[in-house]
Amino acid sequence: MTNILEAIANIVENPIYEIKSHYSGRNRMNNVGEALETFIKDAFSNTILTENEQEKMCRYNDEFSWLGNQNHPPDIMIKGGDAIEVKKTQSANSDLALNSSYPKSTVQASSTMITQSCRTCENWTEKDLIYCVGHTNDDSIKSLWMVYGNIYAANHETYQIIKQKITEGINEIPNVELAETNELGRVNRVDPLGITNLRIRGMWQIQNPRRVFNYLYTSSTNTFELVAVIPTSKYDSFPTESKNRLETLRNLNLLIQNVQVKDPNNPANLIEAKLITFKLDE
Repeated sequence: MTNILEAIANIVENPIYEIKSHYSGRNRMNNVGEALETFIKDAFSNTILTENEQEKMCRYNDEFSWLGNQNHPPDIMIKGGDAIEVKKTQSANSDLALNSSYPKSTVQASSTMITQSCRTCENWTEKDLIYCVGHTNDDSIKSLWMVYGNIYAANHETYQIIKQKITEGINEIPNVELAETNELGRVNRVDPLGITNLRIRGMWQIQNPRRVFNYLYTSSTNTFELVAVIPTSKYDSFPTESKNRLETLRNLNLLIQNVQVKDPNNPANLIEAKLITFKLDE
């Protein structure tokens, strides 16, 4: 089973950052966003340099239970492992647009935001979530941040309370026909002819991890940089083989540090974490 340490090691050993040209010839990907998501899948499945599409598909089948779609998170689920959400920004510090899905500390099978296919793709209840945030230009990845949701976003209840209060307020509007929805609310037949409906959607945003964790790391002007923030308890839970592989890579541009991060549920508390950085300058 793959994991984030294997993915980091694969990127360090195969530092492909010009992803559009890397993928466009074989897969006809003209969109750097698609190329970014494929690069993430390839990093976790160790297929960055695999050109045979059949071989790559088999590796995906071995490692992943879900490869999602644009409208329903998560983007990727590792069999028996973590879930992954891929986000692309073309401005280094811009907020992440989450649209109708509030920030997640974990992914839960009971969530109404996931599809039935995702819910039943394997036997699972809750998965840790990795946010993979790529800052790209039209051709390349400039930086890739990999951050666990439980040190990035607050508990589900924090966001659900806000959503519930807004929905309750909408439900108190007199003389309107309300409909069941996963959105904040839906009012049907608003006008006398009954031909107009109102959909009320949340548009969630969260600050870029580059800004959230700026007290840990200041981005440089390197050609490419990878920054991962992993709770120490999670890091320690990975197989010894994965930890040894990463820790024994002989690359002067790779650095693993012990740090402390703010608890997103109570910033007065600090959480032990690993900060892993890899810089490439050509």
